Amino acid sequence: MNKFSFFNISERNKLVDLRVGEIKFGERINFIDSSENIDSFLSQTESKYIIFGICESIGVKANFGRTGTENTWQIALKSLLNIQHNKTCKANHVGVLGYFNFEEENELAKTLNPSIKEDRKQLFKLVEKIDKEIAFLVSKIIKSNKIPIIIGGGHNNAYGNIKGLALAKGRAVNVINFDAHTDFRPLEGRHSGNGFSYAFEEDFLRNYFIFGIHENYTSKEIFSRIKENDQRVKFNTYEQMEIRLEKDFRMELKYAARHIKDNSFGIELDLDAIIQMPSSAMTYSGFSTKKARQFVSYFANLENVSYLHICEGAPNFELEENKAVLGKFISYLITDFIKPNLEVIE
Repeated sequence: MNKFSFFNISERNKLVDLRVGEIKFGERINFIDSSENIDSFLSQTESKYIIFGICESIGVKANFGRTGTENTWQIALKSLLNIQHNKTCKANHVGVLGYFNFEEENELAKTLNPSIKEDRKQLFKLVEKIDKEIAFLVSKIIKSNKIPIIIGGGHNNAYGNIKGLALAKGRAVNVINFDAHTDFRPLEGRHSGNGFSYAFEEDFLRNYFIFGIHENYTSKEIFSRIKENDQRVKFNTYEQMEIRLEKDFRMELKYAARHIKDNSFGIELDLDAIIQMPSSAMTYSGFSTKKARQFVSYFANLENVSYLHICEGAPNFELEENKAVLGKFISYLITDFIKPNLEVIE
């Protein structure tokens, strides 16, 4: 883990805005001590949830997307540390581990053009390198009987999350993906559009449910591939639930749960699916923030939930409010994920 930067008390103190009469989340959060190693921290901490960030946009670039996903972690962390620590959301159940710092790889990626075949191959190789790092850490956290919360990067990192969970459990696992896109594209080299394809092909992913895909942006080829694997891959569309009102959102949550809940599963949430959320493929027609929060809260209540990944956030730094919106919303999602189990782990 030579690419990992551990969160420490100095960074905590810089980010937490103290206020008299309040206890901020960052004042009670757990983190690794300078004298500890990661294994001792994971085995000894009271935190059930371990948060870490991924600072990269290489998979997005390799998929011809808008970069910026490398910036999400710091924005989300600042917001999370400054919410309130109270009886409804206790920070001592949460540990902040740190983040993967892929600055060197990001700088190299800036010199590469995905439209050039050889450059794109280099981007694929960089993503493969990142895959190994993510899978290793996710597996280590889950083997310690903790639940990872992964923030940032492109959706290429779903592959590392799934592989890490599968390696920790010793079997193929399930995933529910809240996304405008399937990310089930061909195995042409690793990028943000085929993390689930690779995990499926390599038998790390058993059952896969895509929640709320956009019909206009799902190719005939992908619909055909889903049909070929319809016992293991299921979906519903945004238009079915929100436009034509053919399906009820709450009933669809239950339908999706039946497909994935009997096995260890991860929650993947792509911010592209949420209306006007600053992201790599921002949409003006998507789910509300309320629906996204209900989605996370619902699946967090299920027994076999094993991780949460929030990805594809990409703020536009010309608009300062983008950072506040993105950070605040991600902190809501994190606490929505944690709250269902607070009473269980008191």
